[in-house]
Amino acid sequence: MTYDAGHYDVIVVGAGHAGVEAAIAAAKRGAKTLMLTLNLDMVAFMPCNPSIGGPAKGIVVREVDALGGAMGKVIDKTHIQMRLLNTRKGPAVRALRAQADKPLYIKEMKRVLENQENLTLRQGMVESLMVEDDQIKGVVTETKAAYYAPTVIVTTGTFMRGKVIIGDLAYESGPNNQRTSVSLSEQLEELGIEMVRFKTGTPMRVNSHTVDYSKTEIQPGEEEPRSFSYETTEYITDQIPCWLTYTTEETHKIINDNLSLSAMYSGMIKGTGPRYCPSIEDKIVRFNDKPRHQIFLEPEGRETEEVYVQGLSTSLPEYVQNEMMRTVPGLENAEIMRAGYAIEYDSVVPTQLWPTLETKKISGLFTAGQINGTSGYEEAAGQGIMAGINAAAKALDLETLILDRSQGYIGVMIDDLVTKGTGEPYRLLTSRAEFRLLLRHDNADLRLTEIGHKLGLISDERFARFEEKKRLIEEERNRLENVIVKNTEDVQEIVKAAGGTPLKEAVRATDLLKRPEMNYAQIEQISKSDVSLADDVKEQVEIQVKYQGYIKKALEQIDRMKKMESKAIPEDIDYDQINGLATEARDRLKAVRPLSVGQASRVSGVNPADVSILLVYIEQGNIARVSG
Repeated sequence: MTYDAGHYDVIVVGAGHAGVEAAIAAAKRGAKTLMLTLNLDMVAFMPCNPSIGGPAKGIVVREVDALGGAMGKVIDKTHIQMRLLNTRKGPAVRALRAQADKPLYIKEMKRVLENQENLTLRQGMVESLMVEDDQIKGVVTETKAAYYAPTVIVTTGTFMRGKVIIGDLAYESGPNNQRTSVSLSEQLEELGIEMVRFKTGTPMRVNSHTVDYSKTEIQPGEEEPRSFSYETTEYITDQIPCWLTYTTEETHKIINDNLSLSAMYSGMIKGTGPRYCPSIEDKIVRFNDKPRHQIFLEPEGRETEEVYVQGLSTSLPEYVQNEMMRTVPGLENAEIMRAGYAIEYDSVVPTQLWPTLETKKISGLFTAGQINGTSGYEEAAGQGIMAGINAAAKALDLETLILDRSQGYIGVMIDDLVTKGTGEPYRLLTSRAEFRLLLRHDNADLRLTEIGHKLGLISDERFARFEEKKRLIEEERNRLENVIVKNTEDVQEIVKAAGGTPLKEAVRATDLLKRPEMNYAQIEQISKSDVSLADDVKEQVEIQVKYQGYIKKALEQIDRMKKMESKAIPEDIDYDQINGLATEARDRLKAVRPLSVGQASRVSGVNPADVSILLVYIEQGNIARVSG
């Protein structure tokens, strides 16, 4: 028999990277929020690599921060190393990556949650959802506590019917030998929500004292201060290096000789794994022409000797893991502290979600994170903050938020998931974003801070600083536009030193800056300014001026896209009444139920002819609707 344990506006089930952002966002919007988790000592736990960021992913962390989320601030306070990647490439693909102090990250995130107004933390296993007439009413824990709320966000990660597999050993478990959730997964299926089985994996952890680092290559952090959060003002300077080594031909031979023992190849694993993060067995089979593969040794924190062996993700038996590890330079005498394993788990087919991340079948029920078929802490955080924003909006009758593909990688990811679905654990890549020149690491604040402030997630003080930054960028761009650079001897020397051709006549400073060999520092030297500008302002001025033509073309593309997005499709349109639609298109449109013609055009199986027919039908205005 249940008892009434409390009433809330939003209940968040799970405290992983999606759950913490969802809970913080909902609470900041003024919703009375409850977070329930299996273990309060494991909030924001990193079951796989101890790092945050990387290509595309690092940009998501900055977008979460620009909207008022916590991930960027917490990693800035708890990292052991930080680097800006792809610095020799264009700004569209640059991204931060930080090695985390894993135990410290958990501790700091828990502190943030405990001090968040409107948020209650509680340890407990959610056993079932309370649903009446396809409307969520709350949740019930295994201790029979009934918590009531008009919205619930499920962020259970890889815990739903989780199964750990090592060789021929398989047992029910979540990551790191945590308890797994079974009844919740079964209930979702009973409610008519389609599930799919996915797989991911993790490598062994070894004792740092047993590693011979003299046989590896040091990978230091950067001396230049970097941060994910736009609010960070204090920087960690005592960084810890990572180390690089490689597999050998002997490693590959041991793996090939034991492939039949790998759960991946023995048939033990039924779930689909991520192509972009393959196990070492998969790498050896798929890339058998490569004599070696990179292995990064990543410390898991300052107060632990555990080292994450990035690149040796495996489901081979433990004794084989020992054998192959000892063939890697530097790891000949390494001691495994935790064996690598594969884990299978249930995910929701994400085309069953609206772009708000609310399920279409159950009003008020939201899902976010790996339960939606994604991989990665950053993808989870991006979904979490959006689910929290929109669950609070539904509970309190506030404005919802749907980011489109031109506003952020978060918008790209959610649109991909709810429109196209995914046949494997989804990972964000820069190639997924058609407007990636606009969705950069450096301008996430310019894209999203105003939205975060409008929703109540960004403080007035922070917003005032943001407005001042925008003003300075605009003023400096205007100043350079009006500065005429003459072809004096000093100027010619600066241009020559940069590797450029001499000036034949006077030019605007902005035109000179557009030259590929010139940068803002050189233009600043030529065109003296009375105002001392911050580095991030200078960076924006340089990028906006240098890539002005490309940015203009991208914005024109966005205008065309938004015309299609503005053509709304009623939620209850009856696709069976639209003559001329291909059968596959009709079935896919009925399954996804896109909200605009633009979204419909991105549904798999819908071709341009189908879009034209749909467009004509909508513009005629005589829309048949599915009866309720």
